[in-house]
Amino acid sequence: MFLTTKALVLREVKYKEADKILTVLTEREGKLTVKARGALRKGCKYGASAQALTYAEMTLFGNAGKWSINEAETIEQFLGLREDISALALGSYFAEMLEAVSDEDIPNPELLQLGLNSLYALSRALYPAAHIKSVFELKLMGLCGFEPQTEFCPACGKQPPQDPVFSLNGGSVHCRSCPPGTAGVSLPVSAETLDAMRHIAAAPPKRVFAFQIPDAAEKQLADLAEAYSAVQLERGFGALDYWKSLQVR
Repeated sequence: MFLTTKALVLREVKYKEADKILTVLTEREGKLTVKARGALRKGCKYGASAQALTYAEMTLFGNAGKWSINEAETIEQFLGLREDISALALGSYFAEMLEAVSDEDIPNPELLQLGLNSLYALSRALYPAAHIKSVFELKLMGLCGFEPQTEFCPACGKQPPQDPVFSLNGGSVHCRSCPPGTAGVSLPVSAETLDAMRHIAAAPPKRVFAFQIPDAAEKQLADLAEAYSAVQLERGFGALDYWKSLQVR
């Protein structure tokens, strides 16, 4: 059978001499593993579309549960990422996270949209990289069922929580003097950080990055978003470690 779908290439692995095995996130079929025969050969018609962090329209051939590219046309290469090693590393982190949370053969167009919007903003430097990263992480957690609860303290019901802190394990903001409900680390959150978290949860896709907060709150949001996603996904990411190493050079 043939399937024509738009897809974001999350990962590429060389296979044999001239082929690649791609992990792609599609709008219709969720995450798929796809063979790109001859993608490494000079003159391959779809070679440009078979690169990591490329968005393309692909016609796939499926047989016995296995997929291969029949033809493909590039829609967006996010060229700004390929001109900046730091941006490329952060984009690769986004791809690693998307691969980790997406499921084979289960479509989730909101995940794909978040990935595309984040890569677009990053490749064109529409916002500071750390800002884009924080938004991506928190929005991704929301799409995966871990949207932070920020309106009231789950222990005492106070709205808003007094002297608030955020429970990384419980995913909720609670009063500093109240028990978190779930054992684990809680981080302080300012009013500005809470406002940003609420904006990220509620804003439409094209407006999710469009907010400004003081530098101290931006740093607090970045620390919280990274720590929260790491706790909820229970794993680390190599591309994130590399991106962070570039920030201290």
